[in-house]
Amino acid sequence: MRDLTTALALVLVIEGALYALFPDGMKRAAARALAVPPQTLRLAGLVAACAGVVLVWLVRR
Repeated sequence: MRDLTTALALVLVIEGALYALFPDGMKRAAARALAVPPQTLRLAGLVAACAGVVLVWLVRR
């Protein structure tokens, strides 16, 4: 549970840093995401989640 909490905290740090450093770029990225079909976003999310699982597995083994 401690690792999960740490991972979620790091996500917040990284996302917060992106919004703090590049607010206009993040707005543009969010606006572009609205134009992408839901199926494409779903597939990109699934690929990112799988890549994350693989990276965690590689680091922790």
